[in-house]
Amino acid sequence: MKEFLQHKIFSVIAAASDELNQHSYVIGGFVRDLFLHRPSKDIDVVTIGSGIDLAERVAAMEGGVKVSVFKNFGTAQLKVPDGEGFLELEFVGARKESYRHDSRKPTVEEGTLEDDQNRRDFTINALALSLNKDSFGELLDPFGGIRDMDDKLIRTPLDPDITYSDDPLRMMRAIRFATQLEFTIVPDSKDAITRNVKRIHIISKERVLDELMKIIKSPKPSIGFWLLYETGLLQEILPEM
Repeated sequence: MKEFLQHKIFSVIAAASDELNQHSYVIGGFVRDLFLHRPSKDIDVVTIGSGIDLAERVAAMEGGVKVSVFKNFGTAQLKVPDGEGFLELEFVGARKESYRHDSRKPTVEEGTLEDDQNRRDFTINALALSLNKDSFGELLDPFGGIRDMDDKLIRTPLDPDITYSDDPLRMMRAIRFATQLEFTIVPDSKDAITRNVKRIHIISKERVLDELMKIIKSPKPSIGFWLLYETGLLQEILPEM
């Protein structure tokens, strides 16, 4: 997978990670889009340790790039030049999450890479590429995300009822990805959305609208609206229809 990580910034992250003795990985949507040949400039880096420390070390090695630190979330962001634009990187320490029934905001604890991949919404978003020099480019795919991409499937890493109940916005995201990518939501996951539709009401209208607009802007929004109707989500978010 090394051919996917040609930009200089990945080598810088590798060097910074080794200096800090932290294992680091690029994870999530950027990795997914590499395999789907979709352009992406948003890069999520998860590290076993402090994401803020890693971001600051990378910024220093890049000549003092500005770092935006969000201590409450344990994250840091920076931008690096990429042709005429920028790559936007977010750094965070690996974590595990637990949820209260009345909120999608989790209680967060430090965790392992496995914990971090377990909390991802879909198998295609749980892919990780190692950024340490001794394993640079190694793919970690514990849930068969590559297979699901090949088969064009949307599947949750863990029990879909738990995944959707913990964070009901993931139901909208499942339908959004199915629409944008023209993938199929696997039956047990689709059924779980139907069972959990009432949970969507703990999500702010703004977040729901944001996902809905992404569906509308997809090449074939009718796919998404049919899925919203079939699962019962449409009746919950737009009862007037």
